Amino acid sequence: MLIIPAIDLKDGACVRLRQGLMDDATVFSDDPVAMAAKWVEAGCRRLHLVDLNGAFEGQPVNGEVVTAIARRYPDLPIQIGGGIRSLETIEHYVRAGVSYVIIGTKAVKQPEFVGEACRAFPGKVIVGLDAKDGFVATDGWAEVSELQVIDLAKRFEADGVSAIVYTDIAKDGMMQGCNVEATAALANATSIPVIASGGIHNLGDIQNLLDARAPGIIGAITGRAIYEGTLDVAEAQALCDQAAGARA
Repeated sequence: MLIIPAIDLKDGACVRLRQGLMDDATVFSDDPVAMAAKWVEAGCRRLHLVDLNGAFEGQPVNGEVVTAIARRYPDLPIQIGGGIRSLETIEHYVRAGVSYVIIGTKAVKQPEFVGEACRAFPGKVIVGLDAKDGFVATDGWAEVSELQVIDLAKRFEADGVSAIVYTDIAKDGMMQGCNVEATAALANATSIPVIASGGIHNLGDIQNLLDARAPGIIGAITGRAIYEGTLDVAEAQALCDQAAGARA
């Protein structure tokens, strides 16, 4: 399992939100490229970037910052989400050196777009499913649909999606532990690898994900915890590597 540091971009700065609320943002750095360097030096093997402005506006807003990070670390897998709702946007990010694009709102509102994107950019597409009480939320979490997460995830199995990033909105940014039960249930219900997101606070939360013994969980995104120092990236990755070695 990979520990994946999150860099959330708002107005060019690196921030963290609580429960997805744009007016409840904590600014951690005005230099996201330098922040990326910090996590690379800590030994991360993948970065998770989110264009928060883009998620609300429906098109990339912080694309220049994303491109700058990708160019500085050409060998580091980078995944980007937020405002990705066209093949042109995906092409822009792929050309910039981004490894994966995360389709969220568009995947819910126009599921057929996911298959189209996977055919155009094989191996590059991740679906982001954000849930509130088990139902999928869209538009920067401003709207909650009537779709169940697991039902929608199964719809994408034949499309060639690389992974699903699953976030429990109630947990996100609150540092009260992620929703292990729901994450494991999703991983066990679909053939698509799952990346856990939202609420990770400390090493115990990483251990809880490992203890779920759901082989489909391939990563855990962490944001506020690593910025506030309650979780150490290198220590957490070492724990995951040790668990993988024990099961090998």
